[in-house]
Amino acid sequence: MAHKLGKYTYLTDAAPSVLAWGSVGSKKEAQGPLAPYFDLLNEDSTFGEQTWEKAESEMQKEAIAKALEKAGLSAPDLDCIFAGDLLNQCTGSTFGLRELGVPFLGLYGACSTMAEGLVLSAFLLDSGAMQKTAVITSSHFCSAERQYRFPLEYGGQRTPTSQWTATASGAAILGQNVSPPYIRAVCVGTIEDKGIKDQNNMGAAMAPAAFETLRRFFEDTGTNPDNYDLILTGDLGKVGSRLLDDLMQREGYHIGGKHSDCGLLLYDSNKQDVHAGGSGAGCCASVLCSYILPSIREGRLKNVLFIATGALLSPTSVQQGESIPSVAHLVHFSSLPN
Repeated sequence: MAHKLGKYTYLTDAAPSVLAWGSVGSKKEAQGPLAPYFDLLNEDSTFGEQTWEKAESEMQKEAIAKALEKAGLSAPDLDCIFAGDLLNQCTGSTFGLRELGVPFLGLYGACSTMAEGLVLSAFLLDSGAMQKTAVITSSHFCSAERQYRFPLEYGGQRTPTSQWTATASGAAILGQNVSPPYIRAVCVGTIEDKGIKDQNNMGAAMAPAAFETLRRFFEDTGTNPDNYDLILTGDLGKVGSRLLDDLMQREGYHIGGKHSDCGLLLYDSNKQDVHAGGSGAGCCASVLCSYILPSIREGRLKNVLFIATGALLSPTSVQQGESIPSVAHLVHFSSLPN
């Protein structure tokens, strides 16, 4: 069973494995640098559905189907699915997965939801209470714009600090310790709020949460950036990544050479108009499940810190002038079980 190290970090004893994964994207993702690594890229962002929201549910169906196929499993083999998205009441997940007949735990951590699901899965698998779980998240540019900002027909101008919500989904199947990638440790984040109110500057709002989680993990474990091949945040974009690097440097941690961000990996900011980078619950999930996890399985990466960040706002909170609280959860993936 996982045991606590320091105040925020938990080390897994059995080091659960990520057995397989699936990744789905659409037209914008197909034009990005990670396109060759996706399992499915659909040029039609409706995915054959009548609404953007139904399209998001279809992405989740496709992602979980790909992951199960690669794992050689079927839905009844799963003890539980942890899933979430950015829509009200997480309907992208509940409507997309309702036909599977698998025990379901819906999560909302905004763009941190993938890491949140991985943390909970790791706890339950490490304890032996469950044998196989799935974690899946998604986002859709059009459904997110309609819910959080303006309908596309409005034609609103996006600010330079704004990020492009990925039309993507990522699913991972987890099980007992059999093969890499292994989950060696997790660090559960706290809610951080530095008073940022601009919903078009999510990077600035989320960077403090990533900073606190990463700093606490290093303190709890006695490690530093040199112990890891990659420190991967999601999704801070250009603005938040610079802020995180500065905050960590003030504490004596120089992460610049090891740090990358899912929102900057998914798109080519020189060729694609994504302003400050990508975002959305499907952004870090699809980057993780298309490129990062295979890189660990194949030995190109050995130790990766995955820190997914989430801005915990709602349309109502923005209209009422509230600031934007954020959270970040960390998962340590390794090519070795101990």
